[in-house]
Amino acid sequence: MAKDKKLVESITSREVDFAQWYTDVVKKAELTGYTSVKGCMVLKPAGYAIWENIQAELDRRFKETGVQNVYLPLLIPESLLNMEKDHVEGFAPEVAWVTQGGSAPLQEKMCIRPTSETLFCDLYAKDIHSYRDLPRVYNQWCSVLRWEKTTRPFLRSREFLWQEGHTAHATAEEAEERTLMMLNLYADFVEEVLAIPVVRGRKTDKEKFAGAEATYTIEALMHDGQALQSGTSHNFGDGFAKAFGIQYTDKDNTLKYVHQTSWGMTTRMIGAIIMVHGDDDGLVLPPRIAPTQCVVIPIRQNAEGVLDCAAKICDDLKNAGIRVTLDDTDRSPGWKFAEQEMRGFPLRIEIGPKDMESGNCVLVRRDNREKITVPIAEAAKKAEELLETIQHDMYERALEFRNSHICDASDYEEFSKDIEEKPGFVRAYWCGDRACEDKIKEDTRATSRCIPLGKEGEAPEDAVCVCCGRKAKSLVYWGRAY
Repeated sequence: MAKDKKLVESITSREVDFAQWYTDVVKKAELTGYTSVKGCMVLKPAGYAIWENIQAELDRRFKETGVQNVYLPLLIPESLLNMEKDHVEGFAPEVAWVTQGGSAPLQEKMCIRPTSETLFCDLYAKDIHSYRDLPRVYNQWCSVLRWEKTTRPFLRSREFLWQEGHTAHATAEEAEERTLMMLNLYADFVEEVLAIPVVRGRKTDKEKFAGAEATYTIEALMHDGQALQSGTSHNFGDGFAKAFGIQYTDKDNTLKYVHQTSWGMTTRMIGAIIMVHGDDDGLVLPPRIAPTQCVVIPIRQNAEGVLDCAAKICDDLKNAGIRVTLDDTDRSPGWKFAEQEMRGFPLRIEIGPKDMESGNCVLVRRDNREKITVPIAEAAKKAEELLETIQHDMYERALEFRNSHICDASDYEEFSKDIEEKPGFVRAYWCGDRACEDKIKEDTRATSRCIPLGKEGEAPEDAVCVCCGRKAKSLVYWGRAY
């Protein structure tokens, strides 16, 4: 039992040091590893398996909306990147450049893609000629490189994995429809699969993507009260099309510019899963995203029939479509229990000689550690039910936490106090002036997270800006963020 205790004690308490707790969980659960490449991480099998499940589920949802996957080059010529002024200025500080090929200097330096708008624009300029060529609804799964100064596994690294969708449409209305469609797709995925509640909204002009007309976002709240931008969808209008000459001949035989969108989600969502659901014993994975949904642990496995019974339970679970593993290693049951909890497997099943005598086995939930005794023959059916219950309960707990960490502020003194003393979102009205947004960030280190969609984001006639007291234009969710 000393080893079992040590395994748990090696994780710092969330309430003592949240940042260290996060690092401990990532390390002890073997999600990532350190590398000799500064600022970059190794995604180990346990971490990459989560990303594979995210990728598979998102890809399925994308394709249901007509998305097709493509792959574009890693390198972007400087001349191509410079064709859209706002875009270049937005990414210039983060760009890494390749200046030499083999032993010879390049005639034109190339950047390693920080994002691929310019490459997609180059493709669309060559491929789109007629209204019959539209819409183009493409996505690519790839890595990008941004020269971040401060890094943290999953949340911010120089190279990270993501998907980036890039579409071209005949009209502004079609582009806006696609932009909001993808925002809602992201929100549904994060809530339904990752069990993380989000706020859907539009970024202020200060916070929107470089070169975009409008950026929409989903914002999630972590356990330490900081916000995490969890997915973005951008409406580019026809700005990129004009810069790159992407035109098509319409049905009336006139030349028109296309309207474009872009949208993306990254491996930082693994960090979100950790920070929203994890506890002092390690990971807590929502069943729908967990690579292993259930682990079967035999007790006194050398006793006659125990391993055979455990294997039979595994087969029953597999036949029910449950992702299951059998831990038949020679380690103690206590060690196995501690590891299962630390790695976040949603459910475990314990089976030993005494259980076999009674014809029962024990199911243990990771999220609340509840133990349920059921007949061995009914283990698979009960596991199915419990996994759905766990998924639901995890979302409800996260939603309750999020809602209990939202404050409403009516004046600047109250706003500043809430930001400092009540970690979470603060809702407050804003006049729309960049100067007020800058002052709030300078004074409180809080940024505008989003203007919520629909009527919630509208300011009533008598609403005033929390910063300057002038007439308000919008309600804004504010918060400190990763």
